[in-house]
Formats: sequence, structure tokens, C-alpha cells
Amino acid sequence: MKKIAAFIVEDSRLARKEMRELLRAHPEIEVVGEAETVDQAFAAIKALKPELLFLDIHMPEKTGFDLLEMLDEVPTTIFTTAYDEFAIKAFEYNTLDYLLKPISPSRLAHALGKVEARRADRSQVSRDTRLNGDSQIFIRDGERCWLVSIGDIYLFETVGNYTRVFFETEQPLLYKSLNQIEEKLPETSFFRANRQQIVNIGYVREVIPWFNGKLKLRLPNMAEVEVSRRQSTEFRNRMSL
Repeated sequence: MKKIAAFIVEDSRLARKEMRELLRAHPEIEVVGEAETVDQAFAAIKALKPELLFLDIHMPEKTGFDLLEMLDEVPTTIFTTAYDEFAIKAFEYNTLDYLLKPISPSRLAHALGKVEARRADRSQVSRDTRLNGDSQIFIRDGERCWLVSIGDIYLFETVGNYTRVFFETEQPLLYKSLNQIEEKLPETSFFRANRQQIVNIGYVREVIPWFNGKLKLRLPNMAEVEVSRRQSTEFRNRMSL
């Protein structure tokens, strides 16, 4: 099996060395580079395109969260930090795991198991055909169950490790990441508005010009979705004649 290309972003030279040492026990991981600042990491990641990112949060000038906001294509990310208070925010960025320093070999092994599982899922998705508007998905949230046509869903929204699905007046949670769902959706019908939300274009009731060249989309039930600046340009290009 092809090795997993990994990149380490950490301002401490000692911490970078310790991570490399820990990863020696995992020959399936190949460290292709490292950086001590966000700006260094940004340039290197764009060039190297690693599959896996070990990312510290507290660094000089810019944080790990800043780096994720800067990247157009975000690798599978595992945060490595000495601070536990950012865990909830980390998972809002759809990160795979959150390792507290000092990192134990067993905890790292558990995180890398998740990497392998996600890789296998994506491989399976690539072999499967995408869903179409008539396809139905089964959703179970607690004691309630639904069989919903993809075309009847107007919004998908990240909630931690789950995705909230909006259709009619229902808002159940689906135990899949937004990225996993996006890979299965019909590309002509759905649009990734930002890191947290995917909208069904057929349900857009109004397009509202917003600040700094961004757009806001009004959906059923008066729901509003703010489109990121980059995706606002993509939306204009996609919807223009």
C-alpha cells in the first residue's frame, strides 16, 4: 500500500524531533517535511500536497487555525497541542483527532488507525458512483428514522464529528463528516458554501451581496448561509450564463 505522506507543523524543534521519533514505529507514514511557522507551512504544503498534517495550535504570529483557513485544500489534520481548551473549536474544522502533549505512543497509534480508516472510506467512495437527486439515504437519530431523497435535502451543516441534515422541518444528525458526504453528492445540485455548510442550489430563494465581496444565500425556513469569499467567486462563475 502507498505510504501516507505527512507534514509536521510545530514551532518547537524538540517537539518536531519527538514526533518524528514516534512516527518511526509506523512505517506506513512518510514525513515529507516540517515547518516552524504557519507561513513556512503554507508554502510547503501547497508544494508538497501531503495527505496528513500534524499541526500545533500555539505558534508565533499565527495559529494552527489560521493555517487551516489559509489552505484551499486541507489535508487530514491531527492537532498536537499542550492545551485542551481548543478541542471543541478543533473539531469544528473537521480535524480527525486532537493529541495532547506529551503524546503517548498508544494515543498516536489510535489516531493513525483513524487515518487508515478514513483512507479506506475514501477509496471505497472513489469506487462507488455518486448519488443522484432521486437517490435515498437512511438517517437514524436516536429513536427516529427517515428515508430521505437527496433532492429533498436543502442544507448539510457540520456539528462537531456529525453533520446536521435539513429537510422539510427536520434537522437530524448523521454520523458522517461533511467531506465524506460531499464526495457522494451530485455535483450539479449541491454547492460547498464554506467549511461548515453545503447547500442544495435548487433551494436557494435569494442571493444577497454581503461584506468584502462575499454572498449570503437565503434558504427555506428563512435559513441563511454565508458563503466564503473564495466560494462566492466560484458561485458567481457557476451560476452565470
